Amino acid sequence: MTHLNTELKILKSDIIDEWELVISQLARARDAVENFNKDIIAEMASTEKLIDAFELKIDMDCENLLALFNPLANDLRFVLAVLKINYNLERIGDFAWGLAKIVKESTQPFEKEHLEKTNLPDIIDAGIDMLKEALTAFENEDNRLARNVFTRDHLLDNSNKNAVGNIASIIKQNPEGIINHLNLLIAIRKIERVGDHTKNISEEIIFYLEAKVLRHKKHKNKV
Repeated sequence: MTHLNTELKILKSDIIDEWELVISQLARARDAVENFNKDIIAEMASTEKLIDAFELKIDMDCENLLALFNPLANDLRFVLAVLKINYNLERIGDFAWGLAKIVKESTQPFEKEHLEKTNLPDIIDAGIDMLKEALTAFENEDNRLARNVFTRDHLLDNSNKNAVGNIASIIKQNPEGIINHLNLLIAIRKIERVGDHTKNISEEIIFYLEAKVLRHKKHKNKV
C-alpha cells in the first residue's frame, strides 16, 4: 500500500468516526426534545466540541493530502468529497446542538399532542435514518443507496411546508404557551436543514463515485 493510500484510509476512518458522532448527537437531541431531558445536554455540549475538533482536523488533513500528494482522478474526487461532507456534518451537528439549546432554555416541555401534530419526533427519526443511509452508501461505495437518500426527504419537506399552519393552529388553541409553540417551529426548521445537508452529502458521494455533479439539479435520484 502506498503512503497516499494509507493516508486516504485514515481520512475515511476519521470522517466515519465524525459521522457516527453526529448521528449519536441527533439521537440525543431527539431524546432531549421529546422527553424534555436536560440531563444529557452537558454531554451534548462536550460532543459538540468534539465534532468541531473533528471538522478542523479533517479539513487540515485534506489540505495536507492535496498539498503533499497531489492526488488525481478518483483519489482527488475522494478528498474533495470528504472536504464537503466534513463541512455538512459539522453543520448538522450545529443543528442538533441547536435543538438541545431550545430545551435547555425552555421552562416547560413540549406538549405530547403538539409533538404529534407537527410530527417532530418522526421527522427527527427521518433525519437520523437519512444520515445513517448516507453513511452506509459512503462506507460501501453504493451510489444507488446514495440516490435513495433524496427520496426519503419528502417527510421532512412536507412537515416543514405544513409547519406554519400547524403552529398557527396550536397558538390559536393555546395562546398562553406561544414561546414554546414558536420554539417548536424553530425545531422543525432545524431538522428540515438537517435533511438538506444530508442530501448535500449524498451528492458528494455520487460525485466521488461517478464524477457527476448533481448540485442545482432537480430529480437527482433519476440522474
